[in-house]
This record gives sequence, structure tokens and C-alpha cells, in this order.
Amino acid sequence: MNTIRTLCFVIAALSSYAALAYRLGQGRRSWRDGSYRTLITTLFFQCLTFTMGAVAMRSESFLGVDNLAILVMHLAAVAFCVSAQVIFLCWAAEGEEAARKTRFWVATGLLLDVLLTALFFLADGPARCGTEFDGSGDPLLLTYLLAFITSQAVPCVTIVRRCGPYARMTDNAPLRQGLRMMFLGAVVLLVYALVRIANVLSIAAGVQIGPWREALASVLDVFGIVALSLSLTTSLWTPSAGRFLDWTRTYRAYRALYPLWRDLYESFPDIALEPPGTSVRDLDYRLHRRVVEIRDGWRDLRPYIERTTGGGAAVPAGSKAGEETGEEVGADAGTESRQAFTEAAQIRQALRAKRAGTIPRDNKDAGDFEDRDTDNFRAEVAWLTKVAAAYSRLRKAS
Repeated sequence: MNTIRTLCFVIAALSSYAALAYRLGQGRRSWRDGSYRTLITTLFFQCLTFTMGAVAMRSESFLGVDNLAILVMHLAAVAFCVSAQVIFLCWAAEGEEAARKTRFWVATGLLLDVLLTALFFLADGPARCGTEFDGSGDPLLLTYLLAFITSQAVPCVTIVRRCGPYARMTDNAPLRQGLRMMFLGAVVLLVYALVRIANVLSIAAGVQIGPWREALASVLDVFGIVALSLSLTTSLWTPSAGRFLDWTRTYRAYRALYPLWRDLYESFPDIALEPPGTSVRDLDYRLHRRVVEIRDGWRDLRPYIERTTGGGAAVPAGSKAGEETGEEVGADAGTESRQAFTEAAQIRQALRAKRAGTIPRDNKDAGDFEDRDTDNFRAEVAWLTKVAAAYSRLRKAS
């Protein structure tokens, strides 16, 4: 169980350090901004909190004092929550009101840290087993734990209340995405606080909570902190994530078109501008080439496409292929999907005719080949992908 909790602390710490490093990179142009300095302070305490958590999991002693890492972790977590409150004050208030509320929260945080320190030593924290900080029947330690966990829930409530309306108000897409992720992180951390309170009270009442509830609290904590860290760095990872998603869609389309392209290329090698390769470099260019080559091969196949034959002629009635493809078409109510199947079946039948050297008497070589609008490349790729998928099902079924 300690291994899982240690791993959670390490993941949360690494995400916090990544967010801090990214924000520090903006210091040259942003350091004079008070909200920026508050954000850096918040991230510093976030890093310290989870670093101390990892230290506490690996060693009972810190600076020669047992359980001191736990106390430092809790004090840093309180400072982190106060800084988070001040950040929202910078957004929601101005002038004297913001200054007054900031002084209130800073004073509250200092008082709470003094209270936690006093309770820690009054409860003889250094002499206690580390597991007692997960829950204890001792009144002083129980008060210590409940005060700490409550302090963690307060900023989560503030974030949940503020981020929803702010996300709806802004027209800035990255900011809206960051606020929504911050909202999600705050909700998860609020659930974490509730689970922790339930665990502490259960242990104080003498109820065995089981290791899974301790692990649940740690997992919720790390997910919430990672979400908060990501929300503070949306301008860093959002463009990269968008490019990765675009690349993934392009690669999937490129691979999906391969079976149809391969059979057309085998029948008409001249459609390829370059020798076939397996590299995924310049993937956008390769996808464009594959679409063009499929269309060129499709046009070269026109003399072998029978004008009066629908898709069903490509699959003999009663055959295994006919049954399987019929189920596919019947299950898909979309007209475009049925048309894709029809054209895939025509291509397959025409390729067979090409290999046999048989040209239908009434073919589609009279200039009425049914091209779709190719001005929209994405729509063209989507359409050809459907045709290629239907074509692959026909090959497997036969």
C-alpha cells in the first residue's frame, strides 16, 4: 500500500514541478504582475507538499525528527490552498477589496499553520506511528487531521463555484479548456477530502476501513493535482495535443485506405507518383498522394465497371460474403454507408473483370463516372475511408 501511495505522491510532485518550470519560463515578461507571482508561490507550495509526501512515505525521520515530513507537508498544503484562494481573489476583486480579502486569507493560513504545529507537538506527533496520521482516536490528533482536511476542501469549493461561470463567460478557447480542467480537478479533490474525512472518522470510531479506501484517497489526490497542473499549463500542451490528435487521425485514415489503394496499385502501377514506402514522415503529403492515387486508379477502372450493376452484383446471392455484407448494410441505416458499400462492391467486381480481361458491354467509361466533390479534402478522406472499410469487409467475407 505504501508503494502505491508513494507512487501517487511522486506523480503529483512531478506534475507540479513541470507546471512550475513552465510558468517560471514566463517570468521575464510577467514577474511584475502580482497574480503571476502569486501563481508561482502557489506552485512552489504545491511542489513542496507532494515532495514532503514522498519523503514521508520513504522515511519516518526528516531532519532528525520523526514524522516532521508529514507536518511540513501539511503546513505547505495549507499555504498552497491559501495561495490558490488569493489567485481567485485577483480574478474576482480589485483594489482595496482584493487587498482586504487577501490579508484575511493570509492571516487565516498563518493561524491555521500555527494551530496545526501546536496540535502536532501537543499530541506528541514525533513519537507516534506514521499510520496514526491516517486516522486516530486521540482527540488532539483527530482535531489536527480534521482541521487540515477541511482547509484542503475550502479552496476546492471556491474553484468549483468560480470556474464554471468563468468558463462560460470567456471566448478564449484555451482559457475555457483550462478552467474546465481546473473545475474537474477541484471536484476530484473535493471528493478526496470527503473520502479522507470518512476514513479519519471511521478509524477514530474503531472501524477498520481496509487498504482500498486509503488507496482510493491517494489516487483521487493525484488525479486532482495532475488535473490542476495541466489546467495551469494549457497554453503549453494544448497545441501539441492538437497536433498529435491531427497526426493520429491522419495516420488512421492513411492505414485505412491501404487495402483499397493496394489492389488498385497492383492493377494500375502508374497511379503511384513515387515508389511505395512504409515511412510515416510527411504524413499529410502521403495521405494526399494516397487519395489522389486511389481516385486515379478508380478512374482507370471505369471501363471495367458495369453501368447497370449495383453493389449486390459484386457478391453472389446466398454466399457467405453476401450474408455477411448484407448484415453490415442492414445494420447501418446511413444512406452514405450503403452507397460506400455499393461502390466498394463495384470496385471489387471491376478489379476481377480487369484481371480476367473482361470489359462489360455497358460500362461506365462514357464520361459519367460518379465523382464526389473533392474541394473539401477532409470530407473526401472521410468518404474514401468508408469505401475502403466496406472494401476490406468484402475481401474478408469472400
